[in-house]
Parts: sequence; structure tokens; C-alpha cells
Amino acid sequence: MTDASADARRPQEFEKALAGSDTSVASFDTHNRSLLEKAQHFLHKNPAAVPLIVLVLSLAFFGVAVGSKFFSAFSLTLILQQVAIVGIVGAAQTLVILTAGIDLSVGAIVVLSSVVMGQFTFRYGLPAPIAVLCGFACGALCGWINGVLVARMKLPPFIVTLGTWQIILAANFLYSANETIRSQDIQAQAPLLQLFGQSIRIGGAVFTYGVIVMVLLVLFLWYVLNHTAWGRHVYAVGDDPEAADLSGVNVNRMLVSVYVISGIICALAGWVLIGRLGSVSPTSGQFANIESITAVVIGGISLFGGRGSILGMLFGALIVGVFSLGLRLIGTDPQWTYLLIGVLIIVAVAIDQWIRKVAG
Repeated sequence: MTDASADARRPQEFEKALAGSDTSVASFDTHNRSLLEKAQHFLHKNPAAVPLIVLVLSLAFFGVAVGSKFFSAFSLTLILQQVAIVGIVGAAQTLVILTAGIDLSVGAIVVLSSVVMGQFTFRYGLPAPIAVLCGFACGALCGWINGVLVARMKLPPFIVTLGTWQIILAANFLYSANETIRSQDIQAQAPLLQLFGQSIRIGGAVFTYGVIVMVLLVLFLWYVLNHTAWGRHVYAVGDDPEAADLSGVNVNRMLVSVYVISGIICALAGWVLIGRLGSVSPTSGQFANIESITAVVIGGISLFGGRGSILGMLFGALIVGVFSLGLRLIGTDPQWTYLLIGVLIIVAVAIDQWIRKVAG
């Protein structure tokens, strides 16, 4: 036997080290989750579950407190009518908040768009359909300005929209001269502006066209956000804009498109507002920004962006409507409504922070 063959059979140093190593198959730590942890993971995967549970519980509570009167078809559809504007504006706010932004100007855009529709019809004599399109163009322009300032100029959304809220409101009052266009005049000369105030009856239930368009809008946006590339990009930008940019998403373009679409939806809310009021008022609906943020937060949509469901926003708006009607039927002081809604907002944010720990 040669020295070379003997060296070949002699164990190498790395083989000696491996001889005493663990040869068991790799396994993962699979500790059993507690009931609380399971609930946390479930709510993280289903962000609309919390507001849905709160909505069901509030309906049950007021059903017991008020009685069968609360569950009448008329009462339940009245809740839908009350939240129609908030639900539509909340849909616009949802898109912005999903990108980790916020839009304080949505209420002002709603009012200015409705005023443009009315003034272009009665001051300039344009046909109502053309005036409505001008209102939508106004909403889109306001949204585009917000989007450019946020995306291109890199200004904080809160500061930008706080400023444009004041500017748009001032423009609204200066342009309209604070004059209201009466319901009788609209009904006689431009009934199209009151379209969404019309209703259909199904038994004791009364559904206005405004309610129908709110539900259809929310369902459409739910599909877009969950089943289209644009919707996935919205979530990606809100979750991590740098990662979205590295993955090929044009973040600036996405942000501008979100604010423009938000402005268009606000213009739609302005049209619905005319139908609900019957008139064009420059002072109505200007605080829809606060109401829309309330619906979004109670609806479980994270203010940090990238997480939430637009269905949750709708449930949040309905919760506010249920509390408002329920407490009114009980006969309590209206201030209790604001108190309880304030508590719900704080609890919703606390739950969101708790659920976010799963992702962390």
C-alpha cells in the first residue's frame, strides 16, 4: 500500500468535526397559539371583522333597548340614508389613507363641486349634464393639486390638505356669494341635480338613489383594491413606498391618481348632497372630512397605511348611523352620540395598534 492511498483513506479534519454533529432532521418551533393570539391573527387577516362585530353588537343592543321599532324596514333604511354622504366621502378618504396619507379637504371639495354644478346651471345657463361634468372636473382638479403637492413636492399630506381645505372653502364662499339655490328652482329647471334624492320603495323600506350609488361604489372599489394591479399598488405604496418603488411601482403617479380619484368621488358626493338637501347650499357638508375620517378609523383601516378594507369603512359609517338613530329613539341627549363615537375612535386605534404587532 502506497503512502498516497493511505493518506486518501485517512479521515480529513472536516470529517472528524462532522462526526459528532447532530444528524436529526431540521424542525420548526410549532408552539400552540393561545386563543388571544389566534384572534389577533384572524383580525390581522380580516380587518373588516372588528367593525362588523361592533355593528352587529350595536344593532342587537339598540334592538333590545328600543324594541321592534328599531328593526323596522323604515328605520334601518333611514340609517342608510343618513350615512350615504359619509359613506361616499369615506370611500375617497379610504383610498388616501391606504397610501399612508390623509385628506382634510374632502368636505370642502364636496361643497365646491356641488356649488359649481348649481352655479354653472343657473348663473351661466349650461345644461344640467354639462354642469354636472364641470362639477366632476372641479373635484378632479382639486384632487390633482393635492396629489402634485404630496407626490411631486414631497409635502406632508396633513399640511397640504389642511391648507387646501381652507383655500377651497374660501373659494366656495367667494364664488357662491354664500347664496343658496332653492329646491323649487332646481326642481323646475334642473331636476337632474336632484337625481340622487329620488327613492324607490320595497315594502316598508325606502332606498334613495344616493344609498344605492354608495353601496355600488364601495363594492366596486372593494373589487378594484383586491383584484386589480392598481389596487395592489395602492396597498404597496401605503405599506412601504421605497419597496414599492424598487419593485417597479411608479409611486408618484400612483399617489397623484389616488388623490384625483378621491376628488372625483367627492364630486359625486356633492351631487348626492344636492339630491339629499334638494338645494345647493355652500355651507352644507363642509365638515364631511371629520365624519369620513371617523368612519375610516372605526372601520379598522390603519392610519399608518397599507392595511384595511373599504368594507370596514362602510361598517364604520353604519356604526355611527346606528348610534345616532338608536340614541335619538331612546331619547338621550345628542351629546352622548359624540361621546360614544369618540370612545369608539380611541378603542379602534388601540385595537389597530394591537393587531399591527402581528406584522411586527
